[in-house]
Amino acid sequence: MIFKEFLELRRDRRTMAMLIVLPLLLLTVFGYAASFNVSTLTTDVVGPGATQAATALRAPFAVGRVDPAVGDAWARDRLRADRADVVVVTGGDTPVALVDGSNLFGAQAAKAALGRTQMRVEVLYNPDLKTSWVMVPALVGLILTFIGTIVTAIGLVRERQAGTLEQLAVMPFRPSDVIIGKIVPYYVLAALDMVVVTLLGRLLFGVPFNGSVGIFALGAGLFLFVVLGIGVLISTVSQNQGQAIQLALMIMMPQILLSGMIFPLDAMAPGVRWIGYLLPLTYFTKLSQGVMLRGGDLASLWLPLVVLASMAVVVFTAAVTRFRRDLAPSRPSPEPTAAGSAS
Repeated sequence: MIFKEFLELRRDRRTMAMLIVLPLLLLTVFGYAASFNVSTLTTDVVGPGATQAATALRAPFAVGRVDPAVGDAWARDRLRADRADVVVVTGGDTPVALVDGSNLFGAQAAKAALGRTQMRVEVLYNPDLKTSWVMVPALVGLILTFIGTIVTAIGLVRERQAGTLEQLAVMPFRPSDVIIGKIVPYYVLAALDMVVVTLLGRLLFGVPFNGSVGIFALGAGLFLFVVLGIGVLISTVSQNQGQAIQLALMIMMPQILLSGMIFPLDAMAPGVRWIGYLLPLTYFTKLSQGVMLRGGDLASLWLPLVVLASMAVVVFTAAVTRFRRDLAPSRPSPEPTAAGSAS
């Protein structure tokens, strides 16, 4: 029995990957990604004394723009657009360091470093640096990822095992019609969950919602298309629900660790950080925090929206293509025509 079990494990490549490859991958990635220490903070300095104040700044402040011609209003717009972590405004008796509180670990590092200077610190968008204010917008995306990836994949695989998909294959439906028909219920349920979680986050933890509901809904809708498409792709390469769960977990783990939800992207090693930039949850987290905490507008949040839209097109196209190929063998061959029989 022991020998037989080893033989079965050797033939099951997905289980072998879960037992051997995944732990090594998690150890390597987690070791490079698991850091709360932000070593670099993008910093702008403005106001009449900008040049002198910029020369006095040391690490972790990486001075970018130095502009004596602009002031407080420009600095606040700069932070709202997520173009800087800190903006030092000079011109008064004491320079004021405006800090983006939606970047929790960066704001904590900035406060610790600025405590040794003569500057007055003002934290925007999360004045008390509450962890819940930063986590709730990201958790909305994580819940959507869970529903879209795991639940959708399991549901479609279950139908394949029951023979329902083979019945649909012989009906006059295109693969895209079948996919849309299957994912719309999951889409609606995930959207309802998003609304419930967002409202509970506001009621239980006092998380603000400073931006546009329309932009938030647009970003969430695009993100849902991406994760639902991933769920469909998983279902097309899985023979049973166990395989679907394994693949979904292997895809979800990097999303949790490398999207910036737990560990800041700026604190990761460059090679690991670029993996995070390929994950859809990274961009939804940026968008949800930008809308809810900073009140960002379309001009400041266009990048995550464009990336999510591009991912939605690519993933959904791949899902339709794979689904069509998956159903093609089940379709019956056409009946020969009279002319063809005669010939």
